[in-house]
Amino acid sequence: MIVDDHAVVRLGLSNLLTRQPGWQVVAEAGTKAEAIQRAGESKPDIVLMDVRLGQESGIEACREIVKNHAATKVIMLTSFAEDELLVKAISAGAVGYVLKQVSNDHLIQTIQMAVEGTGLLNPAATNEALTELHNSTRPEAFAELSARELKVLSLIVQGKTNKEIAASLHLGEGTVRNYVGHILDKLGLANRAEATAYAVRHHLDQYLKS
Repeated sequence: MIVDDHAVVRLGLSNLLTRQPGWQVVAEAGTKAEAIQRAGESKPDIVLMDVRLGQESGIEACREIVKNHAATKVIMLTSFAEDELLVKAISAGAVGYVLKQVSNDHLIQTIQMAVEGTGLLNPAATNEALTELHNSTRPEAFAELSARELKVLSLIVQGKTNKEIAASLHLGEGTVRNYVGHILDKLGLANRAEATAYAVRHHLDQYLKS
């Protein structure tokens, strides 16, 4: 089953998948409600689910489908690789997380791995995400931040520039700039100096060492 709020994306995926021997697209959906309903009607082996369905959450649709249909495996499709989305996808029961930019062959291989029950998520990313997911000791001061945002904040405290943080984490400088903006917004702070003071005041270094 294919779930995406763009009809042209559903058409392209359907054309690709139906060319595979023995594969059949049993249903399509463009909204959360349609996805949940049609999963119940068609009982697909695999669901390709867009993370964002317009203003709705594909992750929440995934959660409902997995809860009600244990045999159905959901692979999340997204345009952006974000730790926070990975955590939410795992929490919702997704077995895979694939960027929309991947090649057709890679997508086919991912679906085949799901059918065979082979692990799909990158082990390092999965371990980091599960650590965050099950971490019940996170201080309230940092509860809103993802694992990656905490790492960026720790480097801000060290006085690193966006360029230096990008090099350290193997990210684009623009991506780091976005992370910094998200950190400031979530913590209600105005600038990097305030972020540094906040992190020191709430003992970020001790938390990261624990």
